[in-house]
Amino acid sequence: MGDVNIVNSLTSLILLVLWACALGATLFAIVHAIRQRADAFTAVDKLSKPIWLAILGGALVFLLLGAGGLGFIAIIGIVATGVYLADVRPKVDEVQRGPRW
Repeated sequence: MGDVNIVNSLTSLILLVLWACALGATLFAIVHAIRQRADAFTAVDKLSKPIWLAILGGALVFLLLGAGGLGFIAIIGIVATGVYLADVRPKVDEVQRGPRW
């Protein structure tokens, strides 16, 4: 019986760490989006800045609703944050930085 409790505690700890990382990434993405020029989003053919802020705000709410766990609603928030960080952020940064020689 003791082994089951250890496994459950370890699983809970891992999920909590993953949730905290996802929360940190979402907060980072929100701060990044806030600091960017609005025209940079449309210049790279992405959704507008207000729409991305709404999506990331929704992702934050979804993560907070799934506080400490990674339920289905939290996964939606993680995917939205991942799309921003992997697709939108690099292009927005590149268009504002200019071409690299």
